[in-house]
Amino acid sequence: MAFFRGLTAVSRMRSRLGQEATTLGGVRWLQMQSASDLDLKSQLQELIPEQQDRLKKLKSEHGKVQLGNITVDMVLGGMRGMTGMLWETSLLDPDEGIRFRGLSIPECQKVLPTAVKDGEPLPEGLLWLLLTGKVPTKEQVDALSKELAARSSIPAHVYKAIDALPVTAHPMTQFTTGVMALQVESEFQKAYDKGLSKSKFWEPTYEDCLNLIARLPPVASYVYRRIFKDGKSIEADNALDYAANFSHMLGFDDPKMLELMRLYVTIHTDHEGGNVSAHTGHLVGSALSDPYLSFAAALNGLAGPLHGLANQEVLVWIKSVIEETGSDVTTDQLKDFVLKTLKSGKVVPGFGHGVLRKTDPRYSCQREFALKHLPEDPLFQLVSKLYEVVPPILTELGKVKNPWPNVDAHSGVLLNHFGLSEARYYTVLFGVSRSMGIGSQLIWDRALGLPLERPKSVTMEWLENYCKNKAT
Repeated sequence: MAFFRGLTAVSRMRSRLGQEATTLGGVRWLQMQSASDLDLKSQLQELIPEQQDRLKKLKSEHGKVQLGNITVDMVLGGMRGMTGMLWETSLLDPDEGIRFRGLSIPECQKVLPTAVKDGEPLPEGLLWLLLTGKVPTKEQVDALSKELAARSSIPAHVYKAIDALPVTAHPMTQFTTGVMALQVESEFQKAYDKGLSKSKFWEPTYEDCLNLIARLPPVASYVYRRIFKDGKSIEADNALDYAANFSHMLGFDDPKMLELMRLYVTIHTDHEGGNVSAHTGHLVGSALSDPYLSFAAALNGLAGPLHGLANQEVLVWIKSVIEETGSDVTTDQLKDFVLKTLKSGKVVPGFGHGVLRKTDPRYSCQREFALKHLPEDPLFQLVSKLYEVVPPILTELGKVKNPWPNVDAHSGVLLNHFGLSEARYYTVLFGVSRSMGIGSQLIWDRALGLPLERPKSVTMEWLENYCKNKAT
């Protein structure tokens, strides 16, 4: 039985119900929720038994059904295209892009509660959706915002651990250190050490994940202010929502920047389970490592140039275009620079994706934000030109399956416009966002009793012998 999809009952949402019948055509049915159901954990307690039964039925009735063939190319090519794990919170379609519990990004923008009229979705709303499969009411989102604020206190030793590092250490190094320092607060580890039934593993995991999500913005903003603002921290304003408070602690209070941060955190939360950070969090968590250990491992994967660090490289590359060609770059100059980059053995950052085969919807919604709020920004105009120039070049060279821009192609330009120009920090923002997706799935991993992940590996000799035997 599929998760219910909920719609908020407040009047702002009622006016949209007519168009939602079309917009949400892929959703099986809708459930109106009452504003009294404000406790997220209670909602999960009701859902978990049903989903546990669903998993048992799936395994007993269809456990032997084959999902496809594994080729040598898949084994040697990073397991691309290999179906091998359960990830409930989102699903990535090569053509449509990401769907959070069945809802596309444009659909989420239509139905999730916002802080301002016709504004961007509140990340707390997406967190609720990822965990429950239900679209929350504004009252439920506000209650979750308050709960996260109440959980956001940071022990002093965390800041001391970060301060023990050189201020020149990469922001991701300092951020991950802060997460590891938080681990001594793990409720899961305490409960496991005392002895806890497997059926209850999800409960302290829930506490850890909500605490972790709540505490990341203060830690992340401390790292930013320590490195780039002479260590002058800004106190939280817990009257603000999650993303707005994060922006405030970083030092950015422009209402448009608050909206950008809401959009940024929302669209970066989850991207199914096969990417490096999500898979790492799931893998480490499958050993019953607590959420702090699992997420710290995920952050170390996110810090790689082929994953989350790419958003840092995009802005650096775009600025290098301007340094070499000037701000009024022509299409021909841009083509020459792109070809020069490719001939040097480098990639054009921000283009291509391991799964997607069309323009990333996360790019598209950021472009719409830019057209609305900063259409005259020179870097945005350059990004628009790149959208016209790069895909045809990559297509002609035939070296990539997807020549279209991804989420990283746009985010740095938006952040730079509002003053957050330190590209080395961008992956930390990504990490704060990704905690919601990884944390939500970790809770469900424990609720469903998913086992230790242990795939089979082989040697090249084994592959050679297998293929020879297969040929004969």
